[in-house]
Amino acid sequence: MKVMKFGGTSVGKPERMHSIAELITKESEPAIVVLSALSGTTNALVEISKNLAENERNVAKQNIDKLEQHYETFIEGLLKTPEANKKAHLAIGEHFEFLNIILKISFSEALNKDILAQGELMSTKLFSAYLDEAGIGHALLPALDFMQIDAHEEPQIGNIKVKLSQLVAQHKDKKIFITQGYICRNSKGEVDNLKRGGSDYSASLIAGAINASVCEIWTDISGMHNNDPRVVKKTVAIDQLSFDEAAELAYFGAKILHPASIWPAQHYNIPVRLLNTMEPEAKGTLITEEAGSVGVKAVAAKDGIVAIKIKSSRMLLAYGFLRKIFEVFEKYRTSIDMITTSEVAVSLTIDSKDNLEDILQELEPFGTVEVDENQTIVSIVGNEIVQTPEVMKLLFDSISNIPVRMVSYGGSKHNISLLIPGEFKTLTLQVLNKGLFGL
Repeated sequence: MKVMKFGGTSVGKPERMHSIAELITKESEPAIVVLSALSGTTNALVEISKNLAENERNVAKQNIDKLEQHYETFIEGLLKTPEANKKAHLAIGEHFEFLNIILKISFSEALNKDILAQGELMSTKLFSAYLDEAGIGHALLPALDFMQIDAHEEPQIGNIKVKLSQLVAQHKDKKIFITQGYICRNSKGEVDNLKRGGSDYSASLIAGAINASVCEIWTDISGMHNNDPRVVKKTVAIDQLSFDEAAELAYFGAKILHPASIWPAQHYNIPVRLLNTMEPEAKGTLITEEAGSVGVKAVAAKDGIVAIKIKSSRMLLAYGFLRKIFEVFEKYRTSIDMITTSEVAVSLTIDSKDNLEDILQELEPFGTVEVDENQTIVSIVGNEIVQTPEVMKLLFDSISNIPVRMVSYGGSKHNISLLIPGEFKTLTLQVLNKGLFGL
């Protein structure tokens, strides 16, 4: 059995849902199909939730009506028969009835999670309605019946495996199974989610739970590219990456794949393929344990970075200093991306400003603290590039005119990272594309 995940743009138009149906019916082996919300839906639901949190109920009502009109138009393009059309309108109507009811309810974080879950629930119901109309046998498996996270927001893979296997076993006559990405239940049994981009994570967790033959991630681009095609004109798709290389690229800014989605596939050694719904014949990118080749594979950039420098003469020859610094970030559950040290200073980066003021306040007793916001991490990723001297020469020749704040080298044999001011991101990606890839 394989897993096939389709993102928001892949299901964002009626004709694209039609194309997905063609793709999955061509499969010879059974498949679990994981769907995201229709493109734009999650953003709309976030806005509605924000309206309610700010007690702007009239604005929320306007946004709900606007979204409902979009879905009514979508149904007209998706389905042909009056019977299927009516069934779909009734199904979607239940979700908008829920959204209208909550206009009268006090807002809470739990309610926010319920609101955000509506997108995936509606997209799967619409796709199921189309498959019914087309006479394509399938089973709809509610993700809320098997996808679970614990109190620390970590997936409970053992429970997922057991519950999903039981659900699949109830439909032995089916080869196609439809479920939602992103949504889950938490340790309290409440509706929750795997955060933005979590549909990739859902697909990878499901693939691990059923020991899938492959986990296919279908988007609107033909695999992972060597650079950001939104910034650089000439990019090429990468044929093959190792799990480690893909994890580095995803974490440091490659938008095609959610960073968390690599771990389950790697843990259970499930190959991942990145494919294009609009060009299904394209080769895409294969991610496995093997890297396939040595050398630079790609460049990725991660925006919104905060650089923090703690300077103190007490750091000189003092043991335990770094431990105390790290404990501050651990206290506020804030991960560190890059770090460099000298005899009297430590510089590090974080990608979240959620607890920045509290963190800075607790760092002040250690010495002088300097903060630079709006930084960007640019990562150069490839198998064993740290052990390839010519890569370093090409890299630093390419960025001779770029003001580099920090360099991370040696922590990983397949990643060299640079910290630069955010306004130099585009130029850096372009010069690296030419210097490292000749494009």
